[in-house]
Amino acid sequence: MNNEVVSLVKEKMDKAIEAYMGRIKTVRAGRANPSSLDGVMASYYGVMTPLKQLATISVPEATQLLIKPFDKGCLKDIEKAIFESNLGYTPNNDGESIRIVIPPLTEERRKELTKQVKAMAEDAKVSVRNARHDGLDEAKKQELPEDEQKLVEKNIQDLVNEYNKKIEDILKEKEQELLTV
Repeated sequence: MNNEVVSLVKEKMDKAIEAYMGRIKTVRAGRANPSSLDGVMASYYGVMTPLKQLATISVPEATQLLIKPFDKGCLKDIEKAIFESNLGYTPNNDGESIRIVIPPLTEERRKELTKQVKAMAEDAKVSVRNARHDGLDEAKKQELPEDEQKLVEKNIQDLVNEYNKKIEDILKEKEQELLTV
């Protein structure tokens, strides 16, 4: 019975790590990466649509992204969405496609990105704590004997410590990547 609660908490914490890793992938480190545009939404006939549903995004060179829309009529909307996305990109529209030259990161921009990654790590830790809270509530609802209750609480806390360490390790790795020139 108590293993169910612990495995449910572990599953939620796995999802928190997955979401965190997905979010930090979008933070670029000076190289062209199509996933950096994953959060960009463009207006397509009045409906906000993810950029990757409107165009193919490729990397012709290490510091360049090429966006070829399926419908040439939405070029202006895609260009506007990229400007407004606050990614620090300047799209160049040639009438057929949009090219983005990835500028080298300044020291200031690197520090700003590091702060963003730290905030994402803190969000992931909050998700882990929420999973712990849900697990403890579920364990209390089951009205387990006191010694089993303590064991479940200890197991859940061990998971929290383990997942917080994973988050910290991922954060250190990403910070290293961002601060390396």
